[in-house]
Amino acid sequence: MGLQHTATIEPWLPLLLFAVLFGLSMDYHVFLLSRIRERYEETQNNRHAVAFGLRTTGKLITGAALIMVVVFSGFASAELVEFQQMGFGLAIAVLLDATLVRSVLVPATMIVLGRLNWYLPASLRWLPNLHRIRSTDPAPGGAV
Repeated sequence: MGLQHTATIEPWLPLLLFAVLFGLSMDYHVFLLSRIRERYEETQNNRHAVAFGLRTTGKLITGAALIMVVVFSGFASAELVEFQQMGFGLAIAVLLDATLVRSVLVPATMIVLGRLNWYLPASLRWLPNLHRIRSTDPAPGGAV
């Protein structure tokens, strides 16, 4: 693949990979789960909501992931070993996260769990119900 061989991984690299991948994967996760939650609130049908969420956000997640893979592959083509390690690691991690985790594992787990996806333990009932607050508050400026 044209990458330089080295006996060690840079000490800062795993931390950087984790931080960047965590941020990117949370973006994908928010895209997916917000669509699923919206549809679930409308229909109360978990299987339909998961299918709808995956169908409506699949292209967005795939496109964003492909852009990031191309950008990180550009880093992997650099001459410095540190940049090659970072670029290759991030490109593979984003590709795996977008394809396996967000497109396969999360939807499959949500279908298996069914209504348990939306379970809130009694110890967390003190949290505000943002959906209820959002739907009852008037729009700013009196607009509807």
